[in-house]
Amino acid sequence: METLAAIVAAALGAVVGSFLNVCIHRLPRGASIVRPRSSCPACSDPIRWYDNIPILSWLWLQGRCRTCRGPIPIRYPLVEGATALLFLLLLWARGPTPIFLVQAALGAALIALIMIDARHMILPNAITLPGIALGLLTSPVRGAYDPLHPLGPLEALVDSLQGAAVGFALPYGINAAYRGWQAVRGVPREKREDGIGQGDFKLLAMIGAFEGLRLVLFCLFAGAVSGALFGVYLMARGGYGWKSKLPYGVFLGGAAILALFAGEPSIAWYLRLLEGGP
Repeated sequence: METLAAIVAAALGAVVGSFLNVCIHRLPRGASIVRPRSSCPACSDPIRWYDNIPILSWLWLQGRCRTCRGPIPIRYPLVEGATALLFLLLLWARGPTPIFLVQAALGAALIALIMIDARHMILPNAITLPGIALGLLTSPVRGAYDPLHPLGPLEALVDSLQGAAVGFALPYGINAAYRGWQAVRGVPREKREDGIGQGDFKLLAMIGAFEGLRLVLFCLFAGAVSGALFGVYLMARGGYGWKSKLPYGVFLGGAAILALFAGEPSIAWYLRLLEGGP
């Protein structure tokens, strides 16, 4: 039964990953994710159902379109494989419980947002806003089934509301302070820049709605540290300055996925450290 559950979880993840590829390609372009059917990015020939089997079809066709032999980017099977792996890890960590489904939905949304932000530096409202609503609606499931931080239904809802509010308010406040600093320096209103993209406000609100107050703070810290380290690495390589734009959503999304597995243990370790324990 465990083997069957693992196979089902991996297959479900691969299928969801295939749908995420559609979202990643179409949402930044403002296109429908329902119609038309998937087609070759090179020749626009509709993809046959047997050429659209996650991972396997790409391997069978050696990464090329059956019709025009144009290359199909490797990111397609990578997204499908990453989603399948994430679903497997969540099944291992949570078991076949309702929280597995909730966190799998969050993980899938985060993978899509990470890929879109990395390529286009945008975080579509079409994912983050419904994500906030879904995180709040499913908060009682998190409270009831999270073995590391169990909460009652009302307590879990309040925690999600606090997480969403803080997730939005903190980066909003930082950005407002940065724009205020530009105003003090005399920068004209039309030339003032955001220090943090507004899509990041909604991404963090979504993370807070799903993961609660404690973990959204963990994500803010881990995302800021990893983003800063990556920025320093790029500056050391040259061609990147302190005012260059960085897809911060990539690091926040990665931190949120990490938080699903290591967030609560990390917080518990830090609290013990403050109390003088090992």
